[in-house]
Amino acid sequence: MGKQNKNLNKIIFDKQNLKHAKQYNITPHLFNDLTREDLNNLYRSNPWITEIFRSSTTVNIARERLFQFLNRRERFLLLPECDLSPLEVDIALSCIRTLKNIISPLYEEISDFSALNVLYDIFDGKIDSNVKAGFIHEFIHLFKGISGKSGVYNTELNSKTNFDDMTPREVSLLRSKELDKFSETIKNYISIYKSGLEEELIKLRVKSKEKILKYFKATEEDWLDYRWHLKNVITKLDTLEDLIKLDSDERIAIKLANKYNIPFGITPYYLSLMDLNGRTEHDYSIRSQVIPTLGVVKRLSERWNERFSAFDFMKEAYTSPIDLITRRYPQIVILKPVSTCSQICTYCQRNWEINSVFDKNAIASKVKIREAICWIKENECIEEVLITGGDPFILSDNRLEELLSQLSKIDHIKRIRIGTRMIVTLPYRITDNLVRILDKYHIFGRREIAIVSHFEHVSEVTPDVVKAVKKIRKAGISIYNQEVFTFANSRRFESVALRKLLKICGIDPYYIFNTKGKEETKDYMVPIARLLQERKEEARLVPGLDRTDEPVFNVPGLGKNYLKSFQDHKVVMILSDGSRVYEFHPWEKNIKNTDVYYYKDVPIFDYLMRLKHLRNEDIEAYKTIWYYY
Repeated sequence: MGKQNKNLNKIIFDKQNLKHAKQYNITPHLFNDLTREDLNNLYRSNPWITEIFRSSTTVNIARERLFQFLNRRERFLLLPECDLSPLEVDIALSCIRTLKNIISPLYEEISDFSALNVLYDIFDGKIDSNVKAGFIHEFIHLFKGISGKSGVYNTELNSKTNFDDMTPREVSLLRSKELDKFSETIKNYISIYKSGLEEELIKLRVKSKEKILKYFKATEEDWLDYRWHLKNVITKLDTLEDLIKLDSDERIAIKLANKYNIPFGITPYYLSLMDLNGRTEHDYSIRSQVIPTLGVVKRLSERWNERFSAFDFMKEAYTSPIDLITRRYPQIVILKPVSTCSQICTYCQRNWEINSVFDKNAIASKVKIREAICWIKENECIEEVLITGGDPFILSDNRLEELLSQLSKIDHIKRIRIGTRMIVTLPYRITDNLVRILDKYHIFGRREIAIVSHFEHVSEVTPDVVKAVKKIRKAGISIYNQEVFTFANSRRFESVALRKLLKICGIDPYYIFNTKGKEETKDYMVPIARLLQERKEEARLVPGLDRTDEPVFNVPGLGKNYLKSFQDHKVVMILSDGSRVYEFHPWEKNIKNTDVYYYKDVPIFDYLMRLKHLRNEDIEAYKTIWYYY
């Protein structure tokens, strides 16, 4: 890619120090370097397993003896004389099941890697330079879990309070105090995350708005007109630097995105949500959604010319029976009348389809749309249409109404879903006329119009957003949220804060997506184990109506895998850098025999080090993450 890209490689990979990591939001390799302490902890983690490795003369002997040990251990854990608590037994059984997968020849062949060989060498004192701390930490926790010493539970079962001598009321009061502690924990965490409805942020953003209006020589009336924002979407580095202070990594990333024609854009409204004086904690998640990292720009630029084949992670080309249509499920299809947005999300699954932000040429022709709708009309199996893209609210009111009118004439269409992020990025688009159009085709008992939005953080929920939501809800139309779980919003109870705020604003949490496993956007990715941990240890503590969303992983070409269904996925290998390899089962499981999907996740250890060094998180609070498989 020329001299500029060589410099970028140097920026990312040569400067391995903490100062650089904080400045550029990149995890240097030294965070995952192996230490003597790591090795000693591995040797001490399970004396039985250590003895097996050290006394076995070959890898295959070690494998056979490990299987024998794991079978004996499994049987013991299921005997009445086992003295472990039932919950510790459950962890141990889960660890045994996972280790059996990892040391099996089947998954070694599928993964083209043998963790068993690496472990055998490590216990023999031979350390491969490719082996990272993340690999060792995975097995330290696996081995501890098998021994019944996971460290998840700080008290033994028999140390619990004896309720025999207490009245029901006394027990109830004691239990209530216990629940108060849980509630206080939730409140303390949530208080960290400032919402856009708090007075402090409202005042700061009013000042930002005034600066932006002054720069564009615009009026308050202009600000309330979504068309003005679309005309003034900020796509160039020079314009952005006139308005906001950028850190050096942000500046370089945007400069390179402009150079290689990688779509980049921010609406003036969304820019006003940022701190114009420089990146701060309260706008970290805002910036991360529109300002790409250096790593992302590097990976995109390397293959941008072949993006239509290289970056189609969800294999939409293989699920598109006709132009503008994607179909993965029996009764619903995706209709994409437009392939651009008012601004570009850095981790978007369809960024490869977008040429530029708010590109008017990205709107499909009326002929193409008519052909797609005719296809839907002829297929009476289809009962629901999700209009997305791109963002369909980019369309004019007339074009949008024409689209809804045509779909509404199809008798077998019972629901029209509209996927849009403009409620978040440009709430002024929700005009009275737009709501009137939506209401016209929303007929109770016959056809539903539903809105699916995409809020990532409480800081995005502003008074203007609340006004827009209120307009839609007063028309009787439901709004659902699909959150993408990224590094920028994955801290403890950060999603809980969002769920609770959205619900009281009239938006129902619907899906929480594991970040797409796209290599080019791995800077945003979070280990699957973290989302499982969030679902069990954070979302589970709040009322049921606040946690109506499903945690899902999108399987390329197949569809959604519901992560809470443990029987639909499993860990089958740990790679030398600590990456887990998952086997995902399709939604058709137990209905139709079809392919499974293997996925390499980001290492848990790397993720925890990023939290510690880039977000100043106490990673002890995440210690149970290792036991979510």
